[in-house]
Amino acid sequence: MTFQIDNTDQNARACTIKTAHSTIQTPIFMPVGTVGSVKSLDAKDMIEILGAEIILGNTYHLYLRPGDKTIKHFGGLHGFTKYPKSFLTDSGGFQAFSLSSNSKPDLNGIKFKSHIDGSMHYFTPKSVLDIGYNLNSDIMMILDDLVALPATRERIELSIQRTTAWAKEAIKYHVSQKEKGIGVHQNIFAIIQGGTDKEFRKISADELCSLEDYDGYAIGGLSVGESNNLMYDTVEFTTPLMPKDKPRYLMGVGTPEDLVENVERGVDMFDCVMPTRNARNGTLFTSFGKINIKSARYKLDIEPIDKECDCFTCKNYSRGYLNHLFRARELTYFRLASLHNLHYYLNLMKQMREAILLNKFKEFKKEFYAKRGV
Repeated sequence: MTFQIDNTDQNARACTIKTAHSTIQTPIFMPVGTVGSVKSLDAKDMIEILGAEIILGNTYHLYLRPGDKTIKHFGGLHGFTKYPKSFLTDSGGFQAFSLSSNSKPDLNGIKFKSHIDGSMHYFTPKSVLDIGYNLNSDIMMILDDLVALPATRERIELSIQRTTAWAKEAIKYHVSQKEKGIGVHQNIFAIIQGGTDKEFRKISADELCSLEDYDGYAIGGLSVGESNNLMYDTVEFTTPLMPKDKPRYLMGVGTPEDLVENVERGVDMFDCVMPTRNARNGTLFTSFGKINIKSARYKLDIEPIDKECDCFTCKNYSRGYLNHLFRARELTYFRLASLHNLHYYLNLMKQMREAILLNKFKEFKKEFYAKRGV
């Protein structure tokens, strides 16, 4: 992977990441393809309509079904899904933490119960990477110990200790595997933990960022119960502790406002299920805020979702038609709504990148909020 900074506007960064499968211009939003597919969309939608250069796959889900060895049989995620661009796969730790009531981290990894059949499994720093090698993802996240907020200082400190120990084990293993010709073109990111406690964030960042063989670093453990202002303050404190010459990834965030605020604070990469999940539930993002398409007020509306949007859906269909599709529970609705919301997110990132390149991010942010009446 190569990484270069194209321009900075105060703390906001416009960068270029090149992997074995695509060139990614940041700031970037990664659509979430939980089980090898962005819900209701296929590879052609992602490439030809949305122009997405990278999507996220969930290690936990893909490991359980269809299984990482099955995906390897098809040539990894690229061969299995026919999406030829970049994949980032998470560590699986968040899903083990959030989906199972019988998830228990210990010194060596995370034991969890499958939400599918109740079978027991154990993720370790090495096993998560082995799954990533089979998936052949371009960027692999290491196993970390995620803590729900609020949490005690003792629990956060334990999370940092485990995450650091696992990071050291993971990078040592990855380097040894590359020497054997395994995962040579795959990249590995460490995950900074620490809750919203600045002392713990500094400890975690200092320990992980000293492991120089990592290709990038993520901020994890946010958007898990804390307020937006606490999240923003934590990111603002943490990004200066991260290397300037490597990508910075904020995991699992978030709303359009979250993206703008955290790009301003120096983050390069984002992912979240929000655009597709909200689309399926009737909430559509626009340049002037959100609308609920199931509302009766849109039944006879001949306008597109957003007059300023040039997505496939807005160029071809009316609010009235989408209102009908949603109310009829027609499957076509899920595709058209998801295409719109993801286009909105991806286009928002392009607009921010252009503003950064022109040193006009402050003006962009002011206009962004003005359209929302904020």
